[in-house]
Amino acid sequence: MENQAKTKWLHVRLSEEEYRTVNKHFGTSTSRKLSQYVRDKLLERPIVKTYRDKSNDDLMAELIPLRIELNRIGNNYNQAVKKLHTLKTIGEFKAWIIQHDIEKHTLFNKIEEIKNLIQKYAERWLQ
Repeated sequence: MENQAKTKWLHVRLSEEEYRTVNKHFGTSTSRKLSQYVRDKLLERPIVKTYRDKSNDDLMAELIPLRIELNRIGNNYNQAVKKLHTLKTIGEFKAWIIQHDIEKHTLFNKIEEIKNLIQKYAERWLQ
């Protein structure tokens, strides 16, 4: 029945508040289209709801900036290695080593931050 062509129209007027409420419920469902959601609701068919896991949202809010920072550090490292292959004098090499040491320190700090974050979420999860 779902694959049949939809040829009939049902016009419904809603207040702003009613429309926001319908849209809010639609947003928490797995329906891809508002019309499908409303049709399922009107015909009393089951509606699959999704939910957001607050702890996963919190985790992602902390991990996404760390991922971006790690990507930046990785790009800097790749550029440093490319530069290493072009060095011709001892002075250039010494400057590269100093810069590389700073980058390494930054990387290790970020890795430690990630370890601590994972530990914090693991302890919270085990409770």
